[in-house]
Amino acid sequence: MEARHRAFIAPRLLGSLVALAAFPIYLIMRGVPSALEVLVFAWLIVPILIAYFLSRTGRYEGAHVLSSLSLTGLVAAVAFKTGGLSSFAAIWLVVVPLEAALSASRRVVATASTFALAAAGVLLIMGEVSWLPEPDTAANETGALAALGIISASLYATGLALGAESLARTSFWLFYAEEDRYRLLARNMTDVITRHGRHGAVLFVSPAAEPLFGAKVNELLGHGLFDRVHVADRPAYLSALAQAASHGEVQSVEFRVRREAAAAPSSASQFIWVEMRCRPLDQAAGQAPQGLDREVVAVMRDVTERKEQENAVEVARAESERANAAKTRFLATMSHELRTPLNAIIGFSEMLTKEVAMRLDAERRRDYAQLINDSGHHLLAVVNGILDMSKMETGDFEITPEPFAPAAVIKNCCELLALRARDAGLTLVVAVPGDFPDILADKRAVKQVLLNLLSNAIKFTDSGGQVSVSARTEGSRLAIVVEDNGIGISEADLPRIGDPFFQARSGHDRRHDGTGLGLSIVKGLVGLHGGDVEVKSELGKGTRITVRLPLDCEKHMPVPESGESKVTRPVFGAELAEKAVVKKRA
Repeated sequence: MEARHRAFIAPRLLGSLVALAAFPIYLIMRGVPSALEVLVFAWLIVPILIAYFLSRTGRYEGAHVLSSLSLTGLVAAVAFKTGGLSSFAAIWLVVVPLEAALSASRRVVATASTFALAAAGVLLIMGEVSWLPEPDTAANETGALAALGIISASLYATGLALGAESLARTSFWLFYAEEDRYRLLARNMTDVITRHGRHGAVLFVSPAAEPLFGAKVNELLGHGLFDRVHVADRPAYLSALAQAASHGEVQSVEFRVRREAAAAPSSASQFIWVEMRCRPLDQAAGQAPQGLDREVVAVMRDVTERKEQENAVEVARAESERANAAKTRFLATMSHELRTPLNAIIGFSEMLTKEVAMRLDAERRRDYAQLINDSGHHLLAVVNGILDMSKMETGDFEITPEPFAPAAVIKNCCELLALRARDAGLTLVVAVPGDFPDILADKRAVKQVLLNLLSNAIKFTDSGGQVSVSARTEGSRLAIVVEDNGIGISEADLPRIGDPFFQARSGHDRRHDGTGLGLSIVKGLVGLHGGDVEVKSELGKGTRITVRLPLDCEKHMPVPESGESKVTRPVFGAELAEKAVVKKRA
């Protein structure tokens, strides 16, 4: 706006001041001026006044209207005195709308044209009805006025030309600066701007798309971007564009886009999450198509990091819910497993204290004492299991590797539980070769693993069933297999088997006692040795559990500078891996 004001004011001030400066020279050459000459020179003050008006008010179009009106008045006055439309000054009426054109306003041009046509019409009518006065100038004066008209016309035309050139130069630099600003934004902004035509085809895409998608701009045009959208997210992508085009509303959608290997951190292509906000493109009035033919402009940005954070929050929420459920399950299990033996201990001990009143004989007292002893051992086993699980979770469980013959340990465990299996009506089959090589492991931990597995197999196998134990070597590992044909585990429960306090088919009406820590402790102890546990089961057909231990567990334990071996305990369900300290045998 400031540049347009300067372009309007400068030529008018320059032309008027030069003409006024030439007035004394004209007087010396011409002598006493006529009234018409005085009028012409007096008019030269008007552009200066109009320039002052514009500088004070800032009304650009108003200044142009005043300039057109003053020029039309001067031309009409000179033509009226010098012959009407046949006067040398009449041609100046053409200049009036040309000058107004510099305003770049249709209203100003229309007003100036009205002034010029009105003046020409008045002069024409006055000439037809002979109302024009006789020229009061001699031939030589007429020639001087003609010369003055040519000089002033030249000066005025020069001013218009300078104004037009200044406006053109200003417009060019303004356009260049605006274009450079948009080019700077397009090159440096990280968000991608796209323009979509019919059916979502890309018509334009900003340079920021190259680092985001790892592809050249021309590869994304047409349906190149659509081909990179994840197949599952394509309906949402197209739906957002169609909604924006048909309803004229701003739409937002998140979808996955394939990033090429050149831009991906790894060597292979990967999918990133992109957020897109799209809206119908603003077009010229009367040219904006409706419906799906309307073009859409969209802004896209990489939101992969935000989606990963949302995923992490969701995982943390699920873990929190799972921990809360585990706590509830723990309390429910412990309330049963602890109260049952405690009730037996309290009840039978009270009966023993009242043996005289109850007339208990020696055999009855022995039975009560045995029940109290069994309940105490059961309670101790429950507490030991909880403590062992707690130590493994905090990384404080210690194992002491030593060489021993695994066949003897396996047979000893089977002998310990043989009576229990016989009382349950089960057949216990042991198939362990006696020529196994010695292994280096914690003998107590291996024995606890086998006892837990055998106890579970016996507990969950109905009378008449069979429990078998076998062992074999697999390269540098020892594989121990405990298999039964009991009730089995459902496919839905298999992924959670081994989670602390989890029991398949658990509930208030469960048929079997237990804390749900047996297999969790097995996995923990085997993991401390660098081994693994494999569980295969089918509901109603039985369970097969394979434990694989390295023949030398110390080789699978990293030894830090401190001299202690630290190993990562196994993952219990979705728990995080922690460290356990294993003291090496001296």
